[in-house]
Amino acid sequence: MDQSNQSIQQEKAQQVDKSSGNKQYQERVKAVTPTHNLAVQMLKAFVMGGIICLVGQAILNYATNSMGIDKETAGAWCSLILVFLSVLLTGFNIYPRLVEWGGAGALVPITGFANSVSAPAIEYKKEGQIFGIGCKIFTIAGPVILYGIFTSWVLGVFYWLISYI
Repeated sequence: MDQSNQSIQQEKAQQVDKSSGNKQYQERVKAVTPTHNLAVQMLKAFVMGGIICLVGQAILNYATNSMGIDKETAGAWCSLILVFLSVLLTGFNIYPRLVEWGGAGALVPITGFANSVSAPAIEYKKEGQIFGIGCKIFTIAGPVILYGIFTSWVLGVFYWLISYI
């Protein structure tokens, strides 16, 4: 009977230790987890995305109005210039700060995709051309490209089958 009382007391002590450890863990998690104001984050993303779109529209307007380029060609030049600016700003470590401030507003447009391709290339260049840049350049963008191509293929097959019905 003494042993059963001791084992029961040990189990209770372990449960108390676990619960106090769990409480300490929860308090620590709450202390280190950053809190964000959703409305402010959404406003920042809206402003950042708006600035990127404003730059893109300015490039389009300049190309069509001042240079006399047709809209399709101007759109291609706009995309090219925005990607170039994104890669350039990533190289100077400015774009990551813009992403930190603007969140999804800086990540969603074409500039965010260019940043996701160029950032690993810059980070892993010290490992060499093949094993550094070649292997790591598509770590983030690779799945996006893969699933984009796969989805377009599936939809193409679906469209092809529907067209015969």
